[in-house]
Amino acid sequence: MKDSGSLHKKVQEQCDCFATTDYLSEMAKVKNETDLEEAATKWLALAALHGVNDSAKEVTISKDKSGNIKVVAEYKEVELPSPGAEVADKIFETVRNITHIEDKKGKTDLALGIRDSSINLEIKVKEGDDKNKIKIKFPS
Repeated sequence: MKDSGSLHKKVQEQCDCFATTDYLSEMAKVKNETDLEEAATKWLALAALHGVNDSAKEVTISKDKSGNIKVVAEYKEVELPSPGAEVADKIFETVRNITHIEDKKGKTDLALGIRDSSINLEIKVKEGDDKNKIKIKFPS
């Protein structure tokens, strides 16, 4: 198992790096990355930044058994760019490593430093026979 602290730190570093970019256009590029770990941490950072800056209630990524990826931000029902199947698999793995959720279903809080402040996100993970889902819930 990878050191989850370093993955958490990497997501925070990515938040610093991409804080002043167009999050959605950067998210659309993630599926073309060759380094899957880098792509997963980048996508998580961009999802967090998008959620914070666009006042989202939550961002959900799900993958059905056919391999279809769906990413939705809830503030108004808007579909976000998909990271692609390989990166999505790495996102699921990365979230589990960072949060230490090992059961098929679980939730935990995640403190995420963004520049000179911090935000507490609620992370929910659900693994089912027909779909896997990660929900990133933002504070009200």
